[in-house]
Amino acid sequence: MTATVRRLTRRLEEHLLSLVAVATALVLLVLFYYPVATVFADAVLVDGNFTLDPIIDILSSEFYRNDIIWFTAKQAFYSTVASVLLGLPAAWLFARFDFPGRETLRSLTILPFVMPSIMVATGFVATFGQNGTLNRALALLGLPPVELLFTLEAIIIAHAFYNAPLVARVTTAAWESVDARAVETARALGAGRWRAFVDIVLPQLLPSIAVGATLTFIFTFASFPIVLALGGFQLATIEVFIFSKVRDLAYADAASLAVIETAISLGLTAVYLQYEASQRAAGGTANPLPRQRIIPSEWTPRATVRTFGISAYSVVVFLVFVVPIASMVLASFTGADGTFSLENYAFLVERQLTGAEFQVRPLPAIWNSLVFAVGTLVIAVPMGVTMAVLTTRRYRGRTIVDALAMAPFAVSGIVVGLGLLRGLVFGIDAFGMRIQVTGALAIVAAHTVSAYPFVTRNVAPLLARLDGRLVESARSLGATRARALRDVEIPLVWTGVVAGAAFAVAISIGEFNSTIILAEGAQSYTMPVAVERFLGRRLGPATAMGCVLLFVTSVSFVVVDRFGGRWGDL
Repeated sequence: MTATVRRLTRRLEEHLLSLVAVATALVLLVLFYYPVATVFADAVLVDGNFTLDPIIDILSSEFYRNDIIWFTAKQAFYSTVASVLLGLPAAWLFARFDFPGRETLRSLTILPFVMPSIMVATGFVATFGQNGTLNRALALLGLPPVELLFTLEAIIIAHAFYNAPLVARVTTAAWESVDARAVETARALGAGRWRAFVDIVLPQLLPSIAVGATLTFIFTFASFPIVLALGGFQLATIEVFIFSKVRDLAYADAASLAVIETAISLGLTAVYLQYEASQRAAGGTANPLPRQRIIPSEWTPRATVRTFGISAYSVVVFLVFVVPIASMVLASFTGADGTFSLENYAFLVERQLTGAEFQVRPLPAIWNSLVFAVGTLVIAVPMGVTMAVLTTRRYRGRTIVDALAMAPFAVSGIVVGLGLLRGLVFGIDAFGMRIQVTGALAIVAAHTVSAYPFVTRNVAPLLARLDGRLVESARSLGATRARALRDVEIPLVWTGVVAGAAFAVAISIGEFNSTIILAEGAQSYTMPVAVERFLGRRLGPATAMGCVLLFVTSVSFVVVDRFGGRWGDL
């Protein structure tokens, strides 16, 4: 009996990785591909017959083409330009200079990616509103107020908040990979600093700048809460208009717009994945350019101009990155009379104690967010690690698997939420049964789809750099493929697994796009949804709820990171 159990255990272990891969594929099929296919079907099926007329009607409509699609592309282009212009100086500073706190500051550039977008939007409303921080500062200087809320400029600045750090991180890595010997050779042949930069350094930076700009365009093209909060329906992008159509139960129009948006995003994502694969194969350099001291030892005219430029850039960074979050915190502690007050937090307490079932209350929002985050963590981490393994092995068709696995990266939460709503929430008939996924399960499904690609992207580079001989040695000693993965590879890439898990939790807690479509009454609304509902009525309670969201997100991120690190050391 014992020998039989051992044989079965051994056989199961030998095929465990394949079984997990199949399970992951099935989960993706049910939670992502089927819902997205449902959206596509709504766009091309009319009375059960295939037709492209709904999509053609939208593309040929002057209103949709000029006021919705063109405006979406225009704001994404301007946001991309602003993000690149704001991110490149940061890349220059990180790659070329040494200064106290450099590594810490560089690590902090990841923060915008874990900040809930609706919370950041609330911060910008608190900054650019009629009685916001900006106009209060202008009043103190005797200057007239500025109306930036519900303008394209506010949307662009908010998008730069999110995406400039992305451009900086991608470009910094490329800048640090520039071979110093090539620059020295150019200088020895008589090229000046500028000529050496243009001929040697810039060509090596352009691909990374291009991929940072491409990712920024993808993200801003599909941006939803930022545009909804700062632009409203008068500056509607495709995402906002899809949400409007869903709210009006016009699912066919929403689906057609979703198809157009998804096609554009998938095309751009394919370009990004192709570039990433080439970069992974290219590797870096062992001779990076030496860094300079940020405070010059000698104050030459060139050093003075450089220091002035860095100081001016620091002011811009402070205004774009620090002021909005500080404005939200300040507004949460400001009463109706403009003085320090706790009345906004008192409102949340009162709403919790006396609010009706149909009203938004803080504690259910916090509880739902944490429960959904745990559910997302349990599903997204195994999925992400499995996909990391599958996309770092050499086999025929790996590129297709990589593209299929990362497709959720390019499909917006609004589209996924709409697909889940039309598919699993409304229910489907299969094998003589009625399959229906509603409430919390549907939201966890949507959050998992959004989160697991970040787990994959944290783990895959570490797996790709592992010495293959380690696995071969374990296999030669009798370990199965799954055992080698568990005992050899996973411990060596545990930091990436923990980082991916922290991202999964933070993304789930802050996810807004799909949740706003799938949340049902008082049973499944989350903190971001609560912030948005408060924001539509009173800024004070919205900022207070935003601060609660910021606190819970930060604590959850740190707890997962620290606890996961200790667990990996056991």
